[in-house]
Amino acid sequence: MSTENQDKNKQHYDRLYNDGQVSNILHWIHNLDTFLNSVTTTEISWFAIYKDNFKDRLAGKKVLEMGCGDCTNAAVMAALGAEVYANDIADSSGRIIDLLNENYKFNYAIKFIPGDFIENALEGNQFDFVIGKAFLHHLEIPLEEKFLAETARLLKSDGEARFFEPAVNLQLLDEIRWHIPVGKRPSKFQKERFREWKSNDPHPDRTFNSKHFETVGKRFFKEVEIHPVGTLERFSRLYKWGEKKNRFKQWALKAEQNLPYSLNRSLTRSQLIIYRKPQL
Repeated sequence: MSTENQDKNKQHYDRLYNDGQVSNILHWIHNLDTFLNSVTTTEISWFAIYKDNFKDRLAGKKVLEMGCGDCTNAAVMAALGAEVYANDIADSSGRIIDLLNENYKFNYAIKFIPGDFIENALEGNQFDFVIGKAFLHHLEIPLEEKFLAETARLLKSDGEARFFEPAVNLQLLDEIRWHIPVGKRPSKFQKERFREWKSNDPHPDRTFNSKHFETVGKRFFKEVEIHPVGTLERFSRLYKWGEKKNRFKQWALKAEQNLPYSLNRSLTRSQLIIYRKPQL
């Protein structure tokens, strides 16, 4: 990550996480089953990260989350009984974790690792899981490789890394996507507004192709899995917020798993990347 892009990320996420929504997070972890039953069936990133009974594998495990953001997932994993280490470039994430530790009795207090993760001083071969929930796509490719090398160093030999990331495996579909306005992002047809939005976007221009994540992963891990997520769920954007939208998401996230893998991979908008058996 260039210094300019790193600074842009830090400023962006310090603003974004300044309030922290600590009261919301505390409410969710006090009602953990209800919260997880909702988000893991309707929200694509939660559905992906928690695939294959991930929540039932966390108790007593040592977990590192890269890019913990607003700390909701770090808090959920800690509430499920994991010993969680959480890193983010935004200082505000550390303040959120302090408040969470003060107001909830976790089995293990969440430990915050501030600043540039590459400069961490953690001992290797100690984590059962390394998690990145929409994290790698913030990194330029050379820095991503350093993070994956560090992931391999920190994981136990039988550990597992799980990353949820965007997927772009069909260029035409991606180009169509850029021409459809979403939230604060204008359409590419609106050239001046799009150029202004792009200049303020903290995400670098880089590939999100599944083949890339397979290739780079095999440099550091013996086992690589790519799970497409969002081929049908992407159409939920046609619905307004509400129960009808959530019902569609629940149906789509289940139904798309029955699609042929090659079709699903080509059309998906997101992916769960799993790395195992680190090789150093």
